[in-house]
Amino acid sequence: MKVDQLASLRNVATQDPKQAIREVAKQFESLFMQELMKSMRQATMASGMLDNEGTKLGTEMMDTEFAGKMSGIKGGLADAIARQLERQMGVAAPAQKLTQTTPLRAPTSAGEFVATHGEAAKKAEAQSGIPAAFMVAQAAHETGWGKKNIRMADGSNSFNLFGIKASADWKGPVAKITTTEYVNGEPKKMVQSFRAYSSYDESFADYARLMKTSPRYRDVVAKADDAKQFAQGLQRAGYATDPAYADKLGRVINTTLRLQRSLA
Repeated sequence: MKVDQLASLRNVATQDPKQAIREVAKQFESLFMQELMKSMRQATMASGMLDNEGTKLGTEMMDTEFAGKMSGIKGGLADAIARQLERQMGVAAPAQKLTQTTPLRAPTSAGEFVATHGEAAKKAEAQSGIPAAFMVAQAAHETGWGKKNIRMADGSNSFNLFGIKASADWKGPVAKITTTEYVNGEPKKMVQSFRAYSSYDESFADYARLMKTSPRYRDVVAKADDAKQFAQGLQRAGYATDPAYADKLGRVINTTLRLQRSLA
């Protein structure tokens, strides 16, 4: 590393340690690639009579240029070196603020869905009195175990786990999607507006607040200690228009309870 490069790296290190670590890692990778190319050439090519100091210098310069271009690629050796250096030096990754545009990977299984939302559901249980497992199950039913999330117009996640619609008094962001509603028992496609949140925790909290404060769901909360009565109470209160909502939700609650026991 040249003197001016070293001075520049020291400057970066004082202002942004993570950037300095990445630069060092890239330098290490570049040196490694140069040595690798040199070793490969020595193993596959015999030294010719026309080799001289000029051709050797040219070859070394070419190796350096190629190594520089191949270094620093995302997911390469430099990334692995940087992560190791960060751990050794105690440089923590910056906390990422969760917003509605933060991309989140959908759970790959029902068990992962239950584990992912367990803590938020417990907080909502303390607020509403509804068992956490029942709320996780309802979120699973509404979203197809996290694989059918309500999306914003730009494709980002609305974090609406419970299919709560945006009423006239809702002041937050809104996601408009085409959904199936049952009118006189017949399914019909229509565009509906749904509430959007900045996180899944906010979705659980808003659901708990709705259940606790709305007179419409007073009986649901009062009988929330029984899975069947909870599901039937939601249907009677008009939470969903699907005439089979209670039966479907009841089955998902039983599945969620089994998964919770297996994860305990």
